[in-house]
Amino acid sequence: MTYVTFPAEKPLDFVAIGRLCIDLNANEINRPMEETMTFTKYVGGSPANITIGMARFGLRTAFIGKIADDQMGRFIADYLQRNRIETSNVVTDRTGAVTGLAFTEIKSPTDCSILMYRDNVADLKLTPDEVSEELIARSKVLLISGTALAQSPSREAVFQALHYAKKHGAVIVFDLDYRPYTWTSPEETAVYYNLAAEKCDILLGTREEFDMMERFDANPEHSDAVTAGKWFDYSAKIVIIKHGKEGSIAYTQDGVGHRAQSYPARVVKTFGAGDSYAAGFLYGVMQGWTLEKSMAFGSASACIVISSHSCSDAMPTAEQVHDYIERCNRGEVTAS
Repeated sequence: MTYVTFPAEKPLDFVAIGRLCIDLNANEINRPMEETMTFTKYVGGSPANITIGMARFGLRTAFIGKIADDQMGRFIADYLQRNRIETSNVVTDRTGAVTGLAFTEIKSPTDCSILMYRDNVADLKLTPDEVSEELIARSKVLLISGTALAQSPSREAVFQALHYAKKHGAVIVFDLDYRPYTWTSPEETAVYYNLAAEKCDILLGTREEFDMMERFDANPEHSDAVTAGKWFDYSAKIVIIKHGKEGSIAYTQDGVGHRAQSYPARVVKTFGAGDSYAAGFLYGVMQGWTLEKSMAFGSASACIVISSHSCSDAMPTAEQVHDYIERCNRGEVTAS
């Protein structure tokens, strides 16, 4: 059954708006940050990672964002271009803003954390008038993420992008991507998340992220069905609620909760799983696959990324994901 219809006549498959930053991943694995001496640099930011994932799957992609006028900003722009991501709407900041940094700590495969530097960052300086209507008009999908809603003028830029997407019939995806340290208060967060979610066709988030959005709603049992049902009264066609190791559930307007097969992984670190899952799932849905097959593809994609040191660099091709699934089905991959 088809739950979302994508505008086939649009020449661009996917565009995302939001955070572009640098990930500095610890090379000394199984050590606390205090003892870590060297890091490897990668392009980061959830919407950037998802876009890179979609590009690796062979889709025509673009990005809307703002980078610093420095070496790190130029590194990001070059990386996107080398991955065949259109950067015509990646704007360079001229105010002296800096590139956001994310230092990762890998104490163990299941004990990972991120130390973020987000003061005066360029990606939150994107203004509404810098968002290209023409770019969104030729895109099948617009993806937004919660981090870009945290401050003005980026917040208003996202809502301008949502307006253009609605006007031109793009399918809108909301990756909740909640980072509490960029927000002023839980109440502010809930209000703006809800205002954005009302306009979106596909919502993806963890149970905890949806709980944050329900600060003013009555859902004491934290029911997934109640959570999903709220958004079907607005624009949503699919709501995915992620439960970590327990897997994900995709709810649809008919009230059905769809589950899919999960796969083992030799885990190096946990971060990056959500981004690679989102890219794999959205790719499957855009190919017209069932939700179960799309979710399984996303799960396998996530397994590949968490088995690697990086997030963006580790985003797999479609062939690599299919191969991983086949190897899992043959029993050649076991969990670590």
